[in-house]
Order: sequence, then C-alpha cells, then structure tokens
Amino acid sequence: MKRLYPEIEPFDSFFLKTNSQHSIYVERSGNPQGIPVIFLHGGPCSGTQPKHRQFFNPKKYHIILMDQRGSGQSLPFGEIEHNTTQDLIDDMERIRRQLNIKQWLLFSGSWGSTLALLYAQQHSACVLGMIIRGVFLARKKDLDWFAKEGAGRIYPEKWQQLIGCIPEYGRADWIKGLYDVIFGQDEISQRRAAYAWMAWGGQVALLQDYQEDHSKPVHVTEKMVQQVQMEMHYAVNKYFIAENQVIQDCYLLQNIPTIIIHGRNDLVCPMEAGLSLHKALPQAEYIVLPNAGHIASGEEMIDALVDATDRIVK
Repeated sequence: MKRLYPEIEPFDSFFLKTNSQHSIYVERSGNPQGIPVIFLHGGPCSGTQPKHRQFFNPKKYHIILMDQRGSGQSLPFGEIEHNTTQDLIDDMERIRRQLNIKQWLLFSGSWGSTLALLYAQQHSACVLGMIIRGVFLARKKDLDWFAKEGAGRIYPEKWQQLIGCIPEYGRADWIKGLYDVIFGQDEISQRRAAYAWMAWGGQVALLQDYQEDHSKPVHVTEKMVQQVQMEMHYAVNKYFIAENQVIQDCYLLQNIPTIIIHGRNDLVCPMEAGLSLHKALPQAEYIVLPNAGHIASGEEMIDALVDATDRIVK
C-alpha cells in the first residue's frame, strides 16, 4: 500500500500576469529537471493545498501547482469577471510557455478533470499524459445528480435544508434559484444559502464521515460566500461549454496515455461518468476502487494515485 511522499516546500512561486485583473498563483517544487506535472484542483474555487505536492516523487517530478482564477492564493479572490473555462485553459498555456515546458502530465480530480480533458482537447501536442480522478463531465445530468434527483434522495434531510434556502418560485430551476439568492442583496439569506451549499457538498463528498458541530455557532465568512458564488457562476453558465462537449471531443485524445481512477462510492461524480469517459477513451487504463469515495484521501485512493504517478515515471 503506497502512501503520500514526505512534505516538501516549493523552490519557487510567482503570480502569473494575465490580460485581465487576475493574477494566478503558481508554485513549483520537486526536481526542476524532472517530469513536469500540473495539479488541477476541483471546485471551481477550492484551490491547491501543500499536501497536493505529495502525490509525486519529488526526485522524479517537476511539480507545478496553480490556483485557478479567483481561487486559493490567486488574486483577487472570488472574482468572477473574466473567469470562464476558456480563461483557465489559457492560463495553463501561459504557465507552460513561461516555464518553457514542451510537454507536461495533467493530474486532476473532479472539476479539475473537466479542465484537464478540455485543455488536452485544445493542446494535445503539449500533453505527456493524464491522470484523471473522480470524473466530472459537466453535463446537465451530472449537476442534477449532485443536487436534485440523485444524491438528494440519499441525504434528503440535508437536501431539504439546501432547498429551503431558495424561495418557492425559484425551485423549479434550482441552479438559477440558488444563484439568485447567493448573489442577492439579502445578506442573511445569502449567508444561509452559502452555508447550506457547503454543508451539502461536505455531506455528499465525505459520506457518513461528515459531522456538524452544533455546539458552536456557525460563522459564515465573506470568503465562504465568494467561494459559493464562484461555484454558482460556473454552474449557472453550464461551465461555459456545450452539453456533452467533453465526451464528444474525446476523439482528439486517443493518442494520449491516460489513467482514469474512480471510487465506487463517489456520490459527487457517480461511476457512470467514469465509465462514459472510459468508453470514449477505450485505450485508457480504467481503475475502479471498490471502497473509495470522491475525495483524494483514504488508503485505497492514495495508493492508486501515488502508484499511477510512480508508473508514469517508469
């Protein structure tokens, strides 16, 4: 059973300038002469963490972490203007060119998997390979599963709390309804909805391990509201792509070595998405983890991800 590599610190970090108000936080660790790999976080707006460096052998990999626009340490936090999927793809290309990298490995999960696949479809010659965890295809049925007709039937209590934050007239289109509340002028309703959305995501992602501490008062920060606003910004705009675009354009990826890793117990991105991607990329290695869920933690998931990065080296 493989474990994460030891903690390491970056040897370089900088803010990438863009053609807008956004500055993208980028950091590098490991071996600058090693295999270049870029870590693509989920969300949108979740940001990178120091532990994300630990999926890679620091002697073999040139590890690149980026916080997507408005996320993590990128500035300004929560900014949704000039923040679209294509903007994120263009930022990746700016990073690759600035670092003078010919080809790199894409390591991604959840929303990051969507971004990796879309980037590779536009820049296949620059992609050495892909490790895709927790496939999210950004289709209508994927969103409906997460917060309507799927997981809502598994955790109906939490689902009712979330829906209760939306006025009845806005519940027919729950994405638009929640968007209107989270961007509305009623601060109390706004913060209540932000908390309910984050609590819902925590429940579905962490399964039975998610527990709320009711003994402490809940303090919803402005940063929490901004994070949910960005998620709603992408969701209400259908992630700025055409319906089923990711799968339809997979014909462009047939020559890219790919490893797909999906947890059987993933309720955020169900197994159907992973299987659909594998059918579109039949040459890819497809690994189903019988006891893993959505997040990149737990012995089974960590073992699979670290083993994948080690095998890419070989």
